[in-house]
Amino acid sequence: MSLATRALRSRFLAALEGIGDGRLTLITPEGNRHSFGQGGSDAELQIRDWRLLQRLALRGDVGLGEGWIAGDWHSETLEGVLTWALRNLGGLADWGQPARLQGWHMRLIDRIARMNSLRGSARNIRAHYDVGNEFYQCWLDPGMTYSSALFGPGDDLEQAQARKNDRILSRLAPGERLLEIGCGWGGFAEAAAERGHRVTAITLSPSQQGYADARLDGRAEIRLQDYRQVSGCFDNIVSIEMIEAVGERYWPGYFATIKKRLAPEGRAVLQAITVPDAEFSVYRRRSDFIRQHVFPGGMLPCDAAIADQAMRSGLRVLESQAFGADYARTCRIWSERLKHAQARIQRLGYGESFLRGWQFYLEGCAAAFATGRCDVVQVELAHAG
Repeated sequence: MSLATRALRSRFLAALEGIGDGRLTLITPEGNRHSFGQGGSDAELQIRDWRLLQRLALRGDVGLGEGWIAGDWHSETLEGVLTWALRNLGGLADWGQPARLQGWHMRLIDRIARMNSLRGSARNIRAHYDVGNEFYQCWLDPGMTYSSALFGPGDDLEQAQARKNDRILSRLAPGERLLEIGCGWGGFAEAAAERGHRVTAITLSPSQQGYADARLDGRAEIRLQDYRQVSGCFDNIVSIEMIEAVGERYWPGYFATIKKRLAPEGRAVLQAITVPDAEFSVYRRRSDFIRQHVFPGGMLPCDAAIADQAMRSGLRVLESQAFGADYARTCRIWSERLKHAQARIQRLGYGESFLRGWQFYLEGCAAAFATGRCDVVQVELAHAG
C-alpha cells in the first residue's frame, strides 16, 4: 500500500469515528472489521480495493457510485449504506464533495456539453431511454410506467401506478384536448384516452414513440417532437417527471410553452421530483452521480423554483401534493424486480457494470426519498389572470 493510500485510509477511518447517526460495519480489503456510530439501523460496507478512497477524494459522491460500478466496494444492504451516508453528510463533508478541479470539470460537462438545446435534448433523452424497451420491460410494471406510483392500502405497483394516473385525471379541467409533454411508453396517454380525452402525446425517444404508438393504436396521437415545437391549444396539459430533463436554463421556455398552449380555463398538472428549497442553491452549483451517469442534462427544481417560474410565465400554482415516501417504495420495488430479472437482462446483452450502475441509481434514489433529500410533487397550474 502506497504512502498516499495509507494517508487517505487514516483520514477516512478518522472521519468515520465522528459519525453518530446509525451504525456502520466496515470490512477492509484485508478482512478487518470496524464498527462506527450508534443507534438507528445497521448497514454493512465491504471495501474490496482501497482505490475507492482515491475516487472519493477526487470525485466525491460521484466517485462513490463509480467505485460501486467498478466493484471497489460492495454491500448486501446498499440502500442502507446510502441512507446512512445521507444522514451523516455533515461528518463526511470532505468525502462527499469532489476536488475543486474535478468539480469544475463535472459542472462544465453538465452545463456546456449536455445543454438541452433542440439537438442536445434529443441526444440527452435518448442516452437514457433508448437503451432498449426490453430492458425496461424486465423491471417496470406491466403498464411500463417510469415515474412514482401513488400507493393506497393493499396496492401492488401496477395498482399504485393506476392510482397516480387517476389522481392526475381527477384534477383536470373540462374539455377533451389534452397535451402530454413527455409521454414515456404511453401509460398515462392510454388512461386518458380511456377517459374520453383526445390526447396528443410527445416524446424525444424513438423507442418510446414506437412503443406508445403501437400501444395506443390510433387512440392517441404520439409524436416524436420537442415541447418547444408544439402548436395548438389544449384544455389540459400533463407533464409527468419531464421537467427534470429540461435543464434550469430552459425552464422559462418550458413554462412559457405551457402558458401559450393552455386554454384560458385550462389546467396543467406537473409531477416533478424536487429538492428542498433550502438546499437548492447548493444543489444547482454542483453535479452528482445521476447527472453524470444517468440523466445527462438533468436538473431537479425545488418547490419555490416551480412557483417562481410559473408566476414569471403568467401561471399560478393552485395546489401541490407531495408523496416522497411513495417514490422510495416505488424505487425499492423497481430495484427488487431488477435483481430478480438479472439473468434475463444479461441474456439481452447487458453486462455486470451496467446492472450495478442501475442498482446504485435505484437504491440511491430510494435512500434520497426516504431521508427527505428529494421529494415528488403533483402541482396544479392555471392562468394567473
